[in-house]
Amino acid sequence: MHKGWFILMGAVIGIGGAVLAYFGNPANTGICVSCFMENITGALGLHDNVRMQYLRPELIGFVLGAFALALARKEFVPTGGSSPMLRFLIGFFLIVGCTVFIGCPVKMVLRLAAGDLGAMVGLVGLTIGIYIGLEFIENGFRLGAPTPQPKANSLLIPGLMLFLLLLVLIKPAFIYESAKGSGAMHAPLLLSLGLGLLIGGLAQYTQFCITGGIARIFLWGPREVLNCPRSTGLLLSLGSFFMFALVASLLTGQFHFGLEGQPSSNDSYGWGFLGMLMVGFGSVLIRGCPLRQLVGASQGDSDAAAAVLGMMAGAAMVQNWNLAGTPAGTPLAGQVAVLVGLALMFAVGIMNRRRGYGIAPEYQAGLD
Repeated sequence: MHKGWFILMGAVIGIGGAVLAYFGNPANTGICVSCFMENITGALGLHDNVRMQYLRPELIGFVLGAFALALARKEFVPTGGSSPMLRFLIGFFLIVGCTVFIGCPVKMVLRLAAGDLGAMVGLVGLTIGIYIGLEFIENGFRLGAPTPQPKANSLLIPGLMLFLLLLVLIKPAFIYESAKGSGAMHAPLLLSLGLGLLIGGLAQYTQFCITGGIARIFLWGPREVLNCPRSTGLLLSLGSFFMFALVASLLTGQFHFGLEGQPSSNDSYGWGFLGMLMVGFGSVLIRGCPLRQLVGASQGDSDAAAAVLGMMAGAAMVQNWNLAGTPAGTPLAGQVAVLVGLALMFAVGIMNRRRGYGIAPEYQAGLD
C-alpha cells in the first residue's frame, strides 16, 4: 500500500477530530470511542447519567463505513472462535481504563495536539502497557486461532449500528438525549455521520490502530524472534494524526498549552497512567485498540465483535458503578477497578502462554 494512504488516514482523523470539537462536540473530544460508547449506552437506557446520553453518529459511522468498504473490497471474512469470552472481559476493562484516564487512545492524541500536557501520562502509560503486551506475545501468549464462522455471526455489530442509525433518524421516545453536560454537546448530524463514515472506511483500508502504531517503535530493530518487516505505515498514520490535529487545533483556536484547567482531564495522573497502561496491555492481547476492535468487527471478525460488546458493557457499568474519572479525580471504585483489571490481564496473559511455541501465527500476521 502506498504510504500516502497512511498519511491521509492520519490527516482525516486529526482534522476531523478538531472540526467536530469546533462545531459542537465537547472540547478535546472531537472523537473518543469510550466517551461515545458511554453516550450511546446512556441513550439506550443502560445507565442513568443524564449528562452522558446521546446516540453518537460518529461511532455508528466508523462501523458502517468500515463495513461498506470491506464488502466493496471483498474483505468481509467471517471468522471467530478465539476465546470470545476473554475478549469480552478485556474489552470491558479497556473502557474502564479509558474512562479513568478520561479518553480513549484517539482522544489521548487529540488532547496532546490541543496542548494538554496532562495527557502525556496517558501516552507513557499506554506505551508501557503495549511493551508489556508485546513481551507476553513474544513469549508464547495466544488466545487461539480464529476459524471460519457463519456469516450471520459476523453481521451482529454492523446490524446493530444500522439499527442505531435508524433510531438516530426517527428519534423514538424511548431513546434518551441529554439536555445538559457532554451528552448535550454535539456537532451537526450530517457532519458527524459523514466524518464517521469516512474515518471508518479509511481505517478499514489502512488497518489503522493507535496501539499498533506505537508497537512499531518496539518492533523496529533486530528483534529476530518477531521475524517481522520494518513496516512504517501505522507509525506514519500516528505521526500524521498528531501533526494535522495540532495544526487544526491552532487554526481553530482550540490549542491551549498547559497542565491546569484543561477540559476532559484531571490531576489524578497516577491513576490515569495505570488506566492507559491497562488499555495498552489489553489492546495488544486482543490485537487492537478500541477503534480497531470496531473496525475488525465490521470486517467479519466476531472475536472483535465480542470485544466490542464487552466495551459496550463496560461503558454502561462505569457509569452505573461510578468508576469513571471526573474533573474532581478518580473515585475509589475506579481505582479498585483498575487494579482488578490489571490483575486479570496479567492472569490471562500468564495462563494463556505456551512455552516454546513462539509467536502465534494470528499475532504474527498482526505484527506484519
